[in-house]
Amino acid sequence: MSVAAHLPRPARGLGRGFLVALALGYLALFLLLPFGVVFAQALSRGLATYLHALTEPMARSAISLTLTVAAIAVPLNLVFGVVAAWTVTKYDFRGKSALITLIDLPFAVSPVISGLIYVLLFGAHGWFGEWLAAHDVKVIFAVPGIVLATVFVTFPFVARELIPVMQAQGRDEEETALSLGATGWQTFRRVTLPNIRWGLLYGVLLCNARAMGEFGAVSVVSGHIRGLTNTMPLHVEILYNEYNATAAFAVASLLAMLAIVTLAARAALEARAPELKRTGRTTGGHE
Repeated sequence: MSVAAHLPRPARGLGRGFLVALALGYLALFLLLPFGVVFAQALSRGLATYLHALTEPMARSAISLTLTVAAIAVPLNLVFGVVAAWTVTKYDFRGKSALITLIDLPFAVSPVISGLIYVLLFGAHGWFGEWLAAHDVKVIFAVPGIVLATVFVTFPFVARELIPVMQAQGRDEEETALSLGATGWQTFRRVTLPNIRWGLLYGVLLCNARAMGEFGAVSVVSGHIRGLTNTMPLHVEILYNEYNATAAFAVASLLAMLAIVTLAARAALEARAPELKRTGRTTGGHE
């Protein structure tokens, strides 16, 4: 029997209330307060200044590049994540543990190190630098390098959300569909995809949020060229270093709103859990 069961009811209630207050205070101090400061600083000089900071050419370029990179990196990781999760959960083969370890590698490697790896490979003095220069192909200090760095740091998210879901489902439904004459594509589209769709959406959501907010790897490979290779996080850094705090916080508020939207979408997906359990489906890989 637990220790709490031996405590008088008022004491148990007091302890619970203290823990709730402690948790809420911690969240307010380290999460809500910084969010509030970002928006307060962004609007400190009025709405007109705020809108100007978001619509001036360099900011529009940074926003456009961030959206472009995310629009490329997220679909690539979506395809990779589905293929990787399918391979890990539906087949037994040598090296499965090594594959799972490689999927988790970006979680263990510093983003700055991953950016330096791409510089070593594709930079002017890198392994492929001379060949790229001879063929007039720019990777480092250009959009391709930013896309590669973003893909590297974000590719575990979709796979890591899908693997637990597909492991919990097993192989019975797919094997039944195949035995009834369905093709591999039909089995995936009509059996597997409906069962994993919420986990897939959840993984894409997290992948997109990380892609738009990535700083370390992108900072190394971008070159910080204004109007060309600056994403939103890099633009915030440059504005802040130039003591243009209002504009920096204005752009940062867009990233903060992205975080809020991500959390809201996550809560909406997790709210589907009771309904999905009733229909025999899972919700997204967190067990």
